[in-house]
Amino acid sequence: MKTELLEVSPTQKEITIEIEPEEVREVYNNVSKKYAKAVQVDGFRKGYAPLDVIRLRYKEEIKSEVLQELFSPKVGEAIQEFNLNPLSEPHLHIENPDNLKVNGSQPISLRVHVEVMPEIPAPEYKNLEVTRRTRPLSDDELSRIIDERRQESATLIPVEDRKSQDGDTVIVDLEGTFADDENTEPIKADDLEIKLGDANIEKSFTENLNGVEEDEEKEFTVAYAPDFTSPMLAGKTINYKAKIKSVGKVELPELDDDWAQSLDENFESLEDLRSKLREDLKIVAKEEADNRLRSELIAKLIEAHDFEVPSALIDLQARNLLNNFAQDMAGRGVDLNKVDKDFVQMAYTQMQGQAERDVRGAILLEKVAELENVEISDEEVNEEIARMAQYYRTTPEEIRNSLSQQQGGEANIANSLRTRKAVQVLVDHAKITDGEWIDENQPAAEAEEEEKAKVKSKKAKKDNQAVEKKPKAEKKTETKEPKKKAAKKE
Repeated sequence: MKTELLEVSPTQKEITIEIEPEEVREVYNNVSKKYAKAVQVDGFRKGYAPLDVIRLRYKEEIKSEVLQELFSPKVGEAIQEFNLNPLSEPHLHIENPDNLKVNGSQPISLRVHVEVMPEIPAPEYKNLEVTRRTRPLSDDELSRIIDERRQESATLIPVEDRKSQDGDTVIVDLEGTFADDENTEPIKADDLEIKLGDANIEKSFTENLNGVEEDEEKEFTVAYAPDFTSPMLAGKTINYKAKIKSVGKVELPELDDDWAQSLDENFESLEDLRSKLREDLKIVAKEEADNRLRSELIAKLIEAHDFEVPSALIDLQARNLLNNFAQDMAGRGVDLNKVDKDFVQMAYTQMQGQAERDVRGAILLEKVAELENVEISDEEVNEEIARMAQYYRTTPEEIRNSLSQQQGGEANIANSLRTRKAVQVLVDHAKITDGEWIDENQPAAEAEEEEKAKVKSKKAKKDNQAVEKKPKAEKKTETKEPKKKAAKKE
């Protein structure tokens, strides 16, 4: 076997392989004899048909098996010879495959395309200049959080002497059918709470559910805008049937010590509540600033180093991002399998850029970890699994069982910890100055929303995409699962 390596690019290699006629002939004869023993040819007893007849009758089958038996080991040998580590399945190319002879009368040549990790020089990761910007705390923010806590403690008082109006909360069983597609599964939601006039509620619901009363049934049509936040509903017209189960008005608790003491955290007084929330906000602001700082350092590292990124890894990461997007949308009640394919393709295309940056950052951070001799011990992995178990309120054994069913298993935990340490190396060697908060500079917006939610430590209710205009991520804090039935007046 003759081999030659061609470097197409830093990530693309091409191996030319030529297999000698003698090797081809040997495999051809072996495969032909195997067929002669196994197949039944009309006019001959099984196993007694002449080889020439077998080779003529089963020409394509024999050719396919000969190539498979030749290529699989030869490609593996060539890859090993040149010390290549393919990132994906190698691509084989044969000139004029239809005219290729496998009887050993001529050598067989093929080209093998292999994608590999690029060889990158040691990155400049020390002395990166960044500014730490900590969000200042305000009384308005504290008041907003306290007000949201009051909303969670609110009681729905039934309205009995009038029909519904703006500001009321209507509880309905809702069913909607697609006017332009009868085959699409209907939208159904029971005990759905709709606050009339709320800025986050689709205007048509407020218009049609104003002036209703308990036990009434109402039919109406909603034409959703093309840019509506739910892809499943954007540009669609839905015919709704709503059964009114109750109409109620929200009654907030008094802002006093009694209310503060009634909360789960057992605050001693309203001032105690304010004090502890203020401390929580300080912790959140610091964590938020740290997240922004780390994100900025990674961004600077990426911007400073230009190299070719393997397309196989970009595609893999883009698919991961798309899967995450699909899971997020499923949590909002949207099945991407039922969404217009052009929208899904557009989302995937947009994710390619983010995926390229993610992979570039991962390669650079791995190089940093290598240069800094970063190692992860079994003890550190065990501690991380224990932390995950506590966070998800389960046991370490359950976490391990879950990991064992995933590709990579516990190695993924070690890799994550290794990356975390590499990022900390950037922080430890960075030139950090303190600066004023800039609201527009928000590279870690997702982290901010998550950290704000920690202040409240409350479980968010699922968004209803048909009714609410804005996706849940746009809300500043989480809210408790709403009460499904109006409380009765004492």
